[in-house]
Amino acid sequence: VWGHRPFPFTLRPSDPRCLDLVRDLCDELLPHFNSKLFNVGMDETVDLGRGRSEQECKERGVGVVYLEYLMKVYEEVKKRGHTMLFWGDIIMHHPELIPQLPKDVIALDWGYEANDPFFEHGEKFKAAGIPFWVCPGTSTWLTVAGRTENCLKNIENAASNGLAQGATGLLNTDWGDQGHWQYLPVSYLGFLAGAGASWNAGSNGFDSIAKALSTLVFRDKAGLMGGIAYDLGNAYLQIEKKIHNSTVIFQALAKPLDTTTMIEDVKPEEYDAAEAVIRKALADLDRTQMGAPDAQLIKDEYTNACRMLLLGCAMARIRYDIKDGRDVSAAKAAARKELEAIIAEHDRLWLARNRPGGLVDSRKRLEDRLAEL
Repeated sequence: VWGHRPFPFTLRPSDPRCLDLVRDLCDELLPHFNSKLFNVGMDETVDLGRGRSEQECKERGVGVVYLEYLMKVYEEVKKRGHTMLFWGDIIMHHPELIPQLPKDVIALDWGYEANDPFFEHGEKFKAAGIPFWVCPGTSTWLTVAGRTENCLKNIENAASNGLAQGATGLLNTDWGDQGHWQYLPVSYLGFLAGAGASWNAGSNGFDSIAKALSTLVFRDKAGLMGGIAYDLGNAYLQIEKKIHNSTVIFQALAKPLDTTTMIEDVKPEEYDAAEAVIRKALADLDRTQMGAPDAQLIKDEYTNACRMLLLGCAMARIRYDIKDGRDVSAAKAAARKELEAIIAEHDRLWLARNRPGGLVDSRKRLEDRLAEL
């Protein structure tokens, strides 16, 4: 395994063909955009120093090899009249090299947990005179329905500490790892929170965000939909065990049945409590009176999200039964029937908003679980 992937994915910095590829991409893509900001990525290079780059990194150090390549990319970006943005996670592993960065780049300091060290990272960039943005996220990916509490704390942390350390911007991120099972409206809460915090970090109004969502986004005359989104995104809190950048319920649905981390140190009644939150959200959807033009689609998306979460709880219970040696044939049959319906609906909902690209991968991850059942 190469980092968190089963194959290598980082370009070899010393291979001149890699820089040729970067040049070609720049020349092909940049003419189609008006912005002079250019994010070159260069994050999560966790396989740098392995495989073909192992020897050079041993000789000169991973950080030095990374920085030298970053500088080569920087020169290509600068030649084309753009300002280079890059994700700051790798250089932060080598803080002694931060002062060597050009003073006209923008470092993107990303972190997606409530307690990520935005203050400490900002302090290092500020001391070196490197402009930086703080980059929290919506906390929706790898969850199905979000992590409301984590989202709000993560964004508030980034905004307040970015302001304290002189960050020049806030980039609110929204990702779709492992199949992008969360539907677009799940991210609206994080979008709204990020907008509020980035414009006014000292008074972001998070206490009324559910009401604001109902009124401004969902246009729900019943005033319910914002609270449904908020509460469903907190269903994960009913399970004491927490998983970095994800939820236990998502993992129960996404991982093979022989993966048991989602029942280790988790009491079955915790899933009962989470189910109660999910079922309440599902029931309350019928009482909404949304005036948004895509109101029915939003309702359908949240309905399927609830079904996916409930199936995750059911899959966890199957694991408990397997562990205890009980017959799971009936439970598997029921889960299979429900998952077949979820997949069919997921296809429809995906295509209602998105291009087909990505759907095959998204559906395949659900079909893998179907094959097990």
